[in-house]
Amino acid sequence: MRRLTFAMNLSLDGYTAAPGDDLGWSVPSDELFQWWSDRVGATGTALYGRKVWEGMSSHWPTADQQPGATPAHVEYARRWRDMPKVVFSSTIDTVDWNTRLVTGDAVTEITRLKAEDGGPLDIVGATLAAAAMRVGLIDEYALVTHPVLVGGGTPFFTALDDWVDLALVETRTFPDGVLLTRYETRH
Repeated sequence: MRRLTFAMNLSLDGYTAAPGDDLGWSVPSDELFQWWSDRVGATGTALYGRKVWEGMSSHWPTADQQPGATPAHVEYARRWRDMPKVVFSSTIDTVDWNTRLVTGDAVTEITRLKAEDGGPLDIVGATLAAAAMRVGLIDEYALVTHPVLVGGGTPFFTALDDWVDLALVETRTFPDGVLLTRYETRH
């Protein structure tokens, strides 16, 4: 069974994006950017919601060809292009860059993917993750918390019908007061 991790940047008040989908508060330090790059390099398949997919696919496929691209950005772009991806959306028609589109039920497909052999799965996008969270499919939460209060936006967590018990497995501090906390679900 493959492990499913929900990992995203979030504000201290719990949002993955500020109102208007503003992400300006979550610019990573070089050290944090490398952590994200290493995570992409170790991911078997990334599961994207439409909004995050549109943002990532508008930049990373050619980011390594942009003037002034740093070696870290070149490496991330290559890793991102090479990583198998699944996009869940009923509003887009095509995807590219080593990506497959799923227009049907996300929970059914995520359940099927978890049962397959292969590397770990990362779920990217709070709305998609909420569907998996509500039915207990997420095995690990990686919260990269930035010391900013944005006052609203897209929440990292969704409302749940039942408690989910978690075990802390890692904490790490990054520059600028950013804190990684990783939790595994206790099944």
